[in-house]
Amino acid sequence: MRNPSVHVDLTLHWVGKLVKLLSFCLLISAIERGLVADGALPSSPLLDAALQQNANALHEEVFKKAKGYPSASECQTCHPKQYREWAVSPHAYSQMSPIFNAMQGTVIKLTAGTAGDFCIRCHTPVGMAIGEPLYTSNLKRSQTSREGVTCIACHRINQAYGKVSGRMVVRPGGLEDVVYGPLGNKILEDELKNDQDKLSTDPKKKGRLVHGRADHFFQLTQPGFCGTCHDVTLVNGFRLEEAFSEYKNSPSARDGVTCQDCHMRDNKPGEVGDYTMGPAAIVAGKPTKTRKLSNHMISGPDYSIIHPGLFPHNPKAHDLASMNEWIDFDWKAGWGTSQFENNKPADVKFPERWRDLKSRQDARAIIEDQLALLKENKERSKKVLQAGYQLGDITIDKVGLDGIEFTVEVKNGTDGHGVPTGFIAERVVFLQVTVTDSTGKTIFKSGDLDPNGDVRDLHSVYVHNGELPLDPYLFSLQSKFITRNVRGGEREQVLAVNQSVDPLPFVRPDPRPSILLGRTLGARTHKVNIMPRKSRYPKYKVSSQQLQGTSPPYKANIKLITGMVPVNLVYAIMGVGFDYRMTPRQVADAVVAGHEILWDKTVDLKTLGK
Repeated sequence: MRNPSVHVDLTLHWVGKLVKLLSFCLLISAIERGLVADGALPSSPLLDAALQQNANALHEEVFKKAKGYPSASECQTCHPKQYREWAVSPHAYSQMSPIFNAMQGTVIKLTAGTAGDFCIRCHTPVGMAIGEPLYTSNLKRSQTSREGVTCIACHRINQAYGKVSGRMVVRPGGLEDVVYGPLGNKILEDELKNDQDKLSTDPKKKGRLVHGRADHFFQLTQPGFCGTCHDVTLVNGFRLEEAFSEYKNSPSARDGVTCQDCHMRDNKPGEVGDYTMGPAAIVAGKPTKTRKLSNHMISGPDYSIIHPGLFPHNPKAHDLASMNEWIDFDWKAGWGTSQFENNKPADVKFPERWRDLKSRQDARAIIEDQLALLKENKERSKKVLQAGYQLGDITIDKVGLDGIEFTVEVKNGTDGHGVPTGFIAERVVFLQVTVTDSTGKTIFKSGDLDPNGDVRDLHSVYVHNGELPLDPYLFSLQSKFITRNVRGGEREQVLAVNQSVDPLPFVRPDPRPSILLGRTLGARTHKVNIMPRKSRYPKYKVSSQQLQGTSPPYKANIKLITGMVPVNLVYAIMGVGFDYRMTPRQVADAVVAGHEILWDKTVDLKTLGK
């Protein structure tokens, strides 16, 4: 016979469990609604774990958007063309770059924090406006701040700041607030009149939310607007970037050709020509009036080295998985493709988010779109770079048993600025020259890479350690930072931070007007770029000793190669770690994989003359 007291005890036990569970749910709900402070709750492992999970979810939700600073994804609805172009652009990548993020962290570390927001304020103006940390993982930043130079970074600026090294104000406001454009309010005004029942300028009312007004801002189409961020002078007078200054002294400036005329054209980027005509927006399913269109891809020497689930920016990718989950998606192994899924190894273990086949297939579809857009940007970037860097005549000065000598012309094909321009001490541009004999044997090589992927200059770790010789014939257009030492003398560095100026190297204003005098104390740049329509003529010599044991005829292959940054920069900044769980080796390999051969010429070294 069942013991009634035991029955009652068991009943009370489960009733108690149920009451605790209900109470727990009510508490969580109250916390979510802000009715109870979690610090006032009694501690328990179960409650603490649930509260932490809840806090993480709320934190992630809060950081999806920065209040008062709309994401570019909100602009996409009416401006799909502009969004697609921008989403893969260097502007969109400016804050996403793990190299920039580590570089920012390294500069902050080396200068004891005194560099402040000098670098990052251009790379994420929204992040700095909302008070995000100077250095943190992009996984922790808001969506809008991760977008770097996002839509509102240009279209919520209404003052001509001049050369202020990125120190400007992005005006806050909702999507419905005023934006600033090149033409003014007429087109938007007409759309609001024609579609009053479909559009709304009040977030509390029904209808597609749009800007209430579009004011004309004259400087958006002027080079001075670009110069706000693309001429950079440090507080101590050090001129870090001079792209705008170079432009102001160029033939293009004298002819009235703007930065936008070369860099924001749909066709033949990097060259001056006509703009594409079309609607600037698709509103309520209808295109607006035809007008001049600018291309917002603005391709250049930078390229993405991160997971394609993270970049280009893509609302579909954002909705499908978190950034951490995307990092776990092994797209290189073929996850989600028919070939992989039909033949996947029996022991493969998928992360929880990707265990479902449909999820992997959905992710793969997004990845394919992302890769196609990255390829399109890479092709456009090559056209821009080819417009600037050009191979001219290859002059054969001597061919004989006593040696071979020849000269290569490398010229700047643009009228607008030097090549490279901007952050020239971090740009990789070099000639790779190989001379072979009749059997194909290599008898001379310059511009080859060390095992890390660096050219053999003084910054190569292998050259520095004496494991490889210095390349005496290296032609490189990477300028060098020259920093002053505390006991006299100077040294080349890949980072413009003095190593021995002070016990702690502070970045602070000079006590003298160094910009006017042209004498910066701590660091300077030794520029080796090529000014507009000018050329450089590197000369190559193959000695008689190198020709011994070889047979003519000889051939010289010349490649002009560009890269985003030198690998030794990765070495210099790796101490703070890289974002997205990337290792220094992964970052370096991705940088080298992105090298672009702009020109490839082979000449027969037979006779004297051209």
